[in-house]
Amino acid sequence: MEKKEQKKLRIAIQGGYGAFHEIAARQYFETDQIEIVPRRTFKDIFKTLKERQSDFGIMAIENSVAGSILPNYTLLMESGKKIIGEIFLRIRQNLVVLPGQDLKDIKEVYSHPMAILQCQTFFEKQPGIRLIESADTAMSAKEISDKELMGVGAIASDLAAEKYNLEIIAGGIETNKVNYTRFLILSDNGNINKNSGNNKASLFFSLSHKIGSLSKILSILSYYEMNLTKIQSMPIIGKEWDYHFYIDMLFEEEGLYRQVLDAIRPFTGELGILGEYRKGRKIL
Repeated sequence: MEKKEQKKLRIAIQGGYGAFHEIAARQYFETDQIEIVPRRTFKDIFKTLKERQSDFGIMAIENSVAGSILPNYTLLMESGKKIIGEIFLRIRQNLVVLPGQDLKDIKEVYSHPMAILQCQTFFEKQPGIRLIESADTAMSAKEISDKELMGVGAIASDLAAEKYNLEIIAGGIETNKVNYTRFLILSDNGNINKNSGNNKASLFFSLSHKIGSLSKILSILSYYEMNLTKIQSMPIIGKEWDYHFYIDMLFEEEGLYRQVLDAIRPFTGELGILGEYRKGRKIL
């Protein structure tokens, strides 16, 4: 009997083949049976999920050097999609060029603004190089390869250099060598690992117009010994001085976590669950 071929999981990423999003996707799912679905913007990831053109999406949400990617919180909240997991990827940035060139030959370097920010110290010592922002690290590398651009470099991953036959003329150029990006795994259908023991939740809420609402919520989290690992505020468009708050917290007992939700709800104008999942691992 002929063995049925395993269907590949389609994973939507922001950026081109070889982007850090692809590396994070392959590390998270730990299988060769995935098909990368490149998309130009983070908004396009959600569109791809909505139109069932991918099974899952993966999206960067914060970097240990550059901080949070604030618009992605709003995209996540408005989409209705759920976080089913996360992974922390060590980001190693490289200056990649067409083979046969030295650093002195490079006049322009393209990359995503966050990648440029992560490598400022290196380029401060290269005053002859002009830094130009682009949509993506890997797509910048691809353009150099496709157009055979001499004198032009990109900040990109080892995988991008390999995929586009480029040479790394300066490796590990990120300023902070403990440089991690947190990626969220997104789905239409909630957690694919229902029996894996969720111990982390991402929530959003707006505050009711009562004095001390935020302090009361924080006091409740402290009382129940919830480990608050992230709090981020974002203005609510169209409502002057009103904010959404996004929080991540770790918990040990699901029953206690449910009690916390009930306890903080009266102090919020709106309360939503972005995802309940298992705390992600770090990839060195």
